[in-house]
Amino acid sequence: MPPLAPPQLVPAERPVFDNMIALYPDDAGASDDTESWEHFAIPGFGSDTATVIVRNVTRPALIPFLPDPSAATGAAAIVVPGGAYKFVAVEHEGVSVARRLVDKGIAAFVLKYRLNETSAEPSAALQQMLGVLDAPAGQRDGGIDEPRAVADVAHALQLLRDRAADWQLDPKRIGLLGFSAGAIAVKRAVLDPDIAARPAFVGYVYGPMPAEQVPGNAPPLFAGVALDDGIFGHAGFGMVESWQRAGVPVELHAYERGGHGFGVGTPGTTSTGVLTQFVDWLAARGLLATRVGSL
Repeated sequence: MPPLAPPQLVPAERPVFDNMIALYPDDAGASDDTESWEHFAIPGFGSDTATVIVRNVTRPALIPFLPDPSAATGAAAIVVPGGAYKFVAVEHEGVSVARRLVDKGIAAFVLKYRLNETSAEPSAALQQMLGVLDAPAGQRDGGIDEPRAVADVAHALQLLRDRAADWQLDPKRIGLLGFSAGAIAVKRAVLDPDIAARPAFVGYVYGPMPAEQVPGNAPPLFAGVALDDGIFGHAGFGMVESWQRAGVPVELHAYERGGHGFGVGTPGTTSTGVLTQFVDWLAARGLLATRVGSL
């Protein structure tokens, strides 16, 4: 087998998204000018092809993807991509996921959240990004932290609830779907005892699995992970067991192969079923019944 190509980080044009929603529109001190948009690839790690990411986010926002009104179910998911709090994998774990959900009548809002600062210079930033892979084994949540990302998840959830009528959503069927660091942010937001209102559901894809203190009013949990995940795939399923002990519905999909960062699925593995299974789970819970009339 030929050696894998080295990781790459190459500047990219900032994508144009329609109707992007600022989380904090009154924050005059925030600016998109700090952001670095790039093509990022780690061959053999989730995807061999470059994917569009953003770094140094200080002005968080939601990127909406809405289904055709004739197919809309009234349900919505806030999609929270990963990136070790160094970047947001906007394309691989955001836009690609959102498009699959929209095809099933689920409104999707990709969250561009605040991050740990990295160098504006790509080669230096790449070393900072790869450094998280060298974190000592056993550190809780991989040793990464960004409280502002957690706050952004909670605020995004409240914003969608407050403005549900703007997008013809059912405020009681709005949930979260997080990947990797995004899953960590989702978990911390959901388990915060001070959260104003918990989401209708939580999708937790290749996040860490340590046991947690789970309240009895936690939302139903869908968890997906590949057993060959080199970061979180060899530590058991304590988090799933915590949900069970709390008496809260939980579903687990543990794939033989897929690695970490498989997004919508690693070709040639059963991890490609993750979003189909997630949507089927939502349907089985009665969350995708087509809404009649308008809010």
